[in-house]
Amino acid sequence: MKERLDTLRAYARAVAERAHVPYSGHPVASVLLLSDGTWVPGVRVESASFSLVIPALVNAVTTAVAIGRTDIVAAVLSRAVLPEETVYMTSLPGGPLTQAGDDAFQAPGVETLPAVGTSRIPFLDVPPPADPRAGIALARQAAQRAYVPASDFPVGCVLVSGKDRLIPGVNVEHPDWGRTLCAERNALGTAVTWGLLDLRGLYLTCLKDPAGSPCGACRQLLAELAPEATVWMDRNNEPPEKALPSQLLPGAFHGRALVRPA
Repeated sequence: MKERLDTLRAYARAVAERAHVPYSGHPVASVLLLSDGTWVPGVRVESASFSLVIPALVNAVTTAVAIGRTDIVAAVLSRAVLPEETVYMTSLPGGPLTQAGDDAFQAPGVETLPAVGTSRIPFLDVPPPADPRAGIALARQAAQRAYVPASDFPVGCVLVSGKDRLIPGVNVEHPDWGRTLCAERNALGTAVTWGLLDLRGLYLTCLKDPAGSPCGACRQLLAELAPEATVWMDRNNEPPEKALPSQLLPGAFHGRALVRPA
């Protein structure tokens, strides 16, 4: 057991180098172990609006949910667990994880962890969309994996990197609503974890609202992390609507004065 947790710890320390921490300067990463031995990483993603920071554990869990994997059997952090992280891990889509050390969690009843294998690639294994409607169709498929027990309002998106990597995102709710993450920020967090910062497009659907668009929090993160990405919004039977993050959030706060000196 300890040997397998130590392997995850080594991966977490390595992945932490990709954290986006221009304001704190303190990189954090987490790694989730799934029941088949594959693992899912997540890094801390800071925002100029500090309250919108995506914690490493939330990033990893929402990445896993977006690819349809809720079978988490263990998780480790690259530093000691904080109290709020323990609270978060008790209410996951696939069941609670309890603290199993200063920096780790484990699913109750799991006596032996699977051997640690390769990382679970979170990208869609399909060609890039040929047109906006094809991109919206992929977002609608992603939305089927949303975890929305409180709102019953599934949202899905697909983020496109310059290397034609397609990154799915879904909204993942938590009983403490402040720990809920929207689809757009879910995908952005995954992109940062995997070092994909050349983001050029986002396809978004709110299945139950043909007039849906990114919330203010997601607009802020899009303005910071994907300023050149064209956002295509599902309009049901009408053609998708498009906008740039600068149009969705004019005068976005970039917090340049808050950045720590290199």
